[in-house]
Amino acid sequence: MRNSEIYSLSRKARGLRGALLSLAAVAGLALSGAPAASGQAVPGRTSAGNGNVPPAQLPASQFSYASVVSRVAPAVVTVRSERRVARNSQELPFLDDPALREFFGERLPRGGQQQPRTERRSGLGSGVIVSQDGYILTNHHVVEDSADIRVELIDNRVLKARLVGSDEPSDLAVLKVETTGLPVLSLGDSDRVQVGDVVLAVGNPLGIGQTVTSGIISAKGRQTGLSDGSFEDFLQTDASINRGNSGGALVNTSGELIGINSQILSPSGVSIGIGFAIPSNMARDVMQQLIRTGKVRRGMIGVRIQGVDAEIAEALGLKSVRGALVSDVTADSPASRAGLRRGDVILSLNGSAVADSNAFRNMVARTQPGTQVTLTVLRGGREQQLQATLAELPTETARTGSEGGEQDPAPNDTGRLGATVEPLTPESAARLELPRDARGLLITRVNPEGAAADAGLRRGDVIQEINQQPVTTPEQLRTALANVGDRPALLLVLRGGGSSYVPLRMRKQ
Repeated sequence: MRNSEIYSLSRKARGLRGALLSLAAVAGLALSGAPAASGQAVPGRTSAGNGNVPPAQLPASQFSYASVVSRVAPAVVTVRSERRVARNSQELPFLDDPALREFFGERLPRGGQQQPRTERRSGLGSGVIVSQDGYILTNHHVVEDSADIRVELIDNRVLKARLVGSDEPSDLAVLKVETTGLPVLSLGDSDRVQVGDVVLAVGNPLGIGQTVTSGIISAKGRQTGLSDGSFEDFLQTDASINRGNSGGALVNTSGELIGINSQILSPSGVSIGIGFAIPSNMARDVMQQLIRTGKVRRGMIGVRIQGVDAEIAEALGLKSVRGALVSDVTADSPASRAGLRRGDVILSLNGSAVADSNAFRNMVARTQPGTQVTLTVLRGGREQQLQATLAELPTETARTGSEGGEQDPAPNDTGRLGATVEPLTPESAARLELPRDARGLLITRVNPEGAAADAGLRRGDVIQEINQQPVTTPEQLRTALANVGDRPALLLVLRGGGSSYVPLRMRKQ
């Protein structure tokens, strides 16, 4: 805000205060600095005599976080990174402007020539000192591809930092500075954090200097999809977080680190009260592996899973909405060797309840490869336990994104489904980049007013099962839909190389 604006607002405030004092005098009231009408008592002042007003007493519920901040602030640092990137003069088409060339002569390189140059790009973030000998936690995106990293301490020291290791899936990185006796933050147990807990965010937003904001835990287990998205289990907070806070501390009122601030959700790029922090338990595990080996190993079981919503739970006859639904099992994987099947609902891992598919994925990822785990699954309405030995998740995982190709519709309208289908052939599977051994019914047209559209089905999807029964002909599909009854039908749908369950509620005719 400009000084003139501040002054203008201050002048208006003085005018408003004068008006209020005049109004108070007329009404016989007493504001701070205004005498009360004769014979009337003033809050905070005795009615007899002209003694001084005693100092106001704050209610016991109002207290300061200064003691917490004084312990936390020295362990939060500013992280400045710099990377050099090469640019070609082809990116500068104005270099071929004849007027410029006439002025500068041939000293000016031509845009069509490959004239690389180096450009410096700077980054700003925050970090948290977690050991007295100089280990610092921050975000991967703060130091990604950096050639030079420096940290600034609260006592104005600037130290050169070395990148120990960085993990893109979790958006975490560990730095090391060569000094000792540093102030540290102890890591708390983020699993014990509850929605509604008071928290403080500490960092260097927008480069203005170390700043402390307060708020509460707004939610747990959030996914944002803003980063790599592989392993997200964010704590959401309304404590103000802005650019530059990335890598900074989210602490509880005991001064324990419960999260590493990482992202905000905002249409403007500034805080609107929706910020996300990586839980300290995840940060601890990643940090220890990066310090020990420089990389992160994660467990893998070999299933494709999805969440269980109310309609899927109803279709499967579940009493509650929980667990992770297995929509596909990778051949020759720990899951297939353990006997997991498509349609199983995973309820717990090693006795810990599975709330949803994201929770299960994170539970498996945090377990070291080679570990034997016990899965409790619901199959056919009965619970059973399976044993699996986890494999290691590859560093680079394959990504599939095919949405299906264009093809002519076939005259196989399924009526109640509101879509046209045809048997999937090896040729159409190859055209759509699907597995050649895939079987089912290919959707070639969707009625935007039908049940298929309501369920999110679209052209190019392949219906493989209805209520766990394979379908390969339109007649089988019609028969299965006719026998659905009042429950939603549970369709297994192949899209982009991966299968998932889709609840389909038929419209009443």
